[in-house]
Amino acid sequence: MSTPRVLRQSLQRLAQHARCYSKTTTTTTSASLRSAAQTQQQQQQQQRLPTAWSTPFAAAARRSLSTSSALQHGHVDPPKPGEELYVTFIDKDNHTHRLAVSAGDNLLDIAQAHDLEMEGACGGSCACSTCHVIVQDQDMYDRMPEPDDDENDMLDLAFGLTETSRLGCQVHMTKELDGLVVKLPSMTRNLQASDFKP
Repeated sequence: MSTPRVLRQSLQRLAQHARCYSKTTTTTTSASLRSAAQTQQQQQQQQRLPTAWSTPFAAAARRSLSTSSALQHGHVDPPKPGEELYVTFIDKDNHTHRLAVSAGDNLLDIAQAHDLEMEGACGGSCACSTCHVIVQDQDMYDRMPEPDDDENDMLDLAFGLTETSRLGCQVHMTKELDGLVVKLPSMTRNLQASDFKP
């Protein structure tokens, strides 16, 4: 026997086993009819496939794929009425954006959810400095928890570092920070991208 014929026969046996399996696991008549129709379509497609497609991969190529929902980076839930906290971003063009947010949201997610230009190359894991923000009010800065060692290490790499610089991924909104105003620096330094050598 030639190899293509052996492969075709193997595919036909697999299809036959799939039909038998689908008949035993199907519980409703309409599901059985759908399965039989799909199997018949697959057989017709097998007959029309060029020889190059008559491989074990052909069955996989025709199989439907499932996907899981993607995690939405920068996704924040809108605040409940009466529980709004406000944060103002001053972008690179000096436009202000006053946003109502929920307690617990971090500045990186808030900015990305509202399409403000904040990169967050590391995905908020405190491994870059692309979410660098400058707190405009020293009093507000003093209300924030002290930055930890990891954040300080990343801030050392930030462009335009100031005394009130923080990483947006590490600043979580609280009632004490209601009314916070932060400025986005004129540029960021993404060492992850610049270190990449193709």
